[in-house]
Amino acid sequence: MEEYFFQCPYCWEQISMLIDTSQKQQNYIEDCEICCNPIQLSITVLNQEITSFQAYSIEQ
Repeated sequence: MEEYFFQCPYCWEQISMLIDTSQKQQNYIEDCEICCNPIQLSITVLNQEITSFQAYSIEQ
């Protein structure tokens, strides 16, 4: 597990999350811990390192 910091696409606050680096490709939805809005996450891992991290707002 690796802690990763990023900016929420809704409230623009910096938040962190633990990423399982044993999974090569991950796509899921996680709520922002500050504003509680859902964030679509797309993560790519290579050799136990995060190579791509994208956080998108989900239009409601």
